[in-house]
Amino acid sequence: MVQDPLRHGRSQRGDLDELDELVRGHGRYTSDIHLEGELHAVFVRSPVAHARIRHLDTEIARAMPGVQAVLTGQDVVQAGLGTIRPMAVFNGRDGLPMKQAGIPVLAGDVVRHVGEAVALVVADTESAAQLAAEHVHVEWDTLPAVIDPQAALQPDAVQVHEQAPGNLVLDWADGDAAALAAAFAQAHHIESVTLEDPPMTACALEPRAAIAQWDPVSQRFTLVAGTQGVMLVRKLLAEHVFQVPLESIRVVTPHVGGGFGAKVQTYPEYAALLLASRVLCRPVRWTATRLECFLGDTHSRNSHLQARMAFDREGRILGLHVQLVVGIGAYTSTYIAIVGTNNTKNCLSSVYRIPCIRTESRLAFTHAMPHGPYRGAGRPEAIYMVERLLDQAAPHLGMDRVQLRRRNLVPASAMPYAAANAMVYDSGEFEAVLDQALALSDWSGFEQRRQQSAARGRLRGIGLCSFLEVAGGILEEPVDLRFHADGTVSLHMGAQAMGQGHQSTYPPLIAKRLGIEPAQVRLVVGDSDQTPGLVATVASRSTMMVGSAAVMACDEAIRRGHQLAALVMEAAPEDVEFDQGCYRVVGTDQVVPLLDLTAHLASRGSVPEDLPATLDNVAKFVSSGMTFPNGCHICEVEI
Repeated sequence: MVQDPLRHGRSQRGDLDELDELVRGHGRYTSDIHLEGELHAVFVRSPVAHARIRHLDTEIARAMPGVQAVLTGQDVVQAGLGTIRPMAVFNGRDGLPMKQAGIPVLAGDVVRHVGEAVALVVADTESAAQLAAEHVHVEWDTLPAVIDPQAALQPDAVQVHEQAPGNLVLDWADGDAAALAAAFAQAHHIESVTLEDPPMTACALEPRAAIAQWDPVSQRFTLVAGTQGVMLVRKLLAEHVFQVPLESIRVVTPHVGGGFGAKVQTYPEYAALLLASRVLCRPVRWTATRLECFLGDTHSRNSHLQARMAFDREGRILGLHVQLVVGIGAYTSTYIAIVGTNNTKNCLSSVYRIPCIRTESRLAFTHAMPHGPYRGAGRPEAIYMVERLLDQAAPHLGMDRVQLRRRNLVPASAMPYAAANAMVYDSGEFEAVLDQALALSDWSGFEQRRQQSAARGRLRGIGLCSFLEVAGGILEEPVDLRFHADGTVSLHMGAQAMGQGHQSTYPPLIAKRLGIEPAQVRLVVGDSDQTPGLVATVASRSTMMVGSAAVMACDEAIRRGHQLAALVMEAAPEDVEFDQGCYRVVGTDQVVPLLDLTAHLASRGSVPEDLPATLDNVAKFVSSGMTFPNGCHICEVEI
């Protein structure tokens, strides 16, 4: 168990200069970057949730001083641009793929949520663009709208998209229905809970911003934007929207002032700005207002949750049945299918023995901003349901809430533990964590403190929550490790830092593996021309995936170095050993540092064909499973 709250693992904290730079206001964000000849963009957005565009008049706006262009959905169609479609597509109970509705770059004849962009005004200055945007005249035929996901699934609900009858995007289920029915049939007590999880948005400190530039000579786009991963944004823009090779688009991300899931999306504004830059052959920049953050950033949650838990007479859990109705907004965003299905299902067993779990999810289109991941992305909902059920069931079973939890905890002796939701926990000391939390909070002394509060005319309460989050191992992750003649190493990776402190994580890891100093390691991130990978910084996966790949790349470099060091020192490879960053010929004083090999190779000009030509290598870590961080929170409040 961790004793020092400032230590989270085996390594001491590394170089914090990166975080110091951000805290002191020295970060360089998208809005801090300026290009010669740049223009300014402002979007015209829908004030209603659902309407047909009867007439869109841009003549006055186009004629205003400083205005360079006004683009509409018609321009998007004429340019042949596609929509932004989801990366993750799930199949429903019927085996058919979920219904899709790609996000349009600019609305065509119909708008389907408040804030949907219908026009883009580009001018010499931001104020000129804003003034012209106010003179874009739109006549709306307002239509009925449905915002609540449960209402959207009713037979008489207004349709959001024709291709999704009944507004049903996906009807998904996981778990043995027959086993669940049997478990509930023998239950001594069944506890139920119904929860509403309202919609929200991230509202990061840094609003979304982007700079688009088209190079007519190279026929390439460059997009500078605050993202959680440049490779995914490039892929969707290239393949879905512009239908061009990946190499035709470069995405650059400088410092990012908070992501929280919202900046993992590929947004239509990015495509509209790129189109405008191509039309005008000049850079076009845009920074969202705070209001636009609420109207244009993906939302999350907006779920109706129902759960039932069955117990035997001793308070042991027999089964868990969860039903979710999740509103996904007007269009299918990048990762929306994962949020209300797998992410929730995977966390439902939490730290408890639950023999049978069944999850049923229905995802619905609504006339709202497209939804996406936010802070846990479906995982907190699972823990919230389970912990509420345990709190409510305890008095009906004649037990206190700690006793009920303890009775159902997965013991450390059961590891590895195969949960009913198909997760396999490799480790966990859940009872020890609970005991430590109870001791640190002086749980046993709460009643005395409550009475003392009552004597002062105040109320005092205490809450308990044990949790487990399924994290980490999504897909695969490559890194590119390069060695330079100046004695430094660079790690090229796709994981984008947003204040997590990657500079204090990966250089010490690589330095320890290679026997060098962290200051000799440089991170290269945020440039699709220089970084590998596809997945962004999401799902608490970066250290596990990037760190593992980095270790693999270090080991491959050391292996190659054995052969090259033997060549340099004119020794047999089996006589060379590696220790503390240096190769040595056993029994002699011949030594060559690992970081000197690149310079040695450069001076030689060439190496034999049977030897590696460089220490540089690309390593890819493929996850064999997830990770399961867990804990216990206790909160005591007096009012």
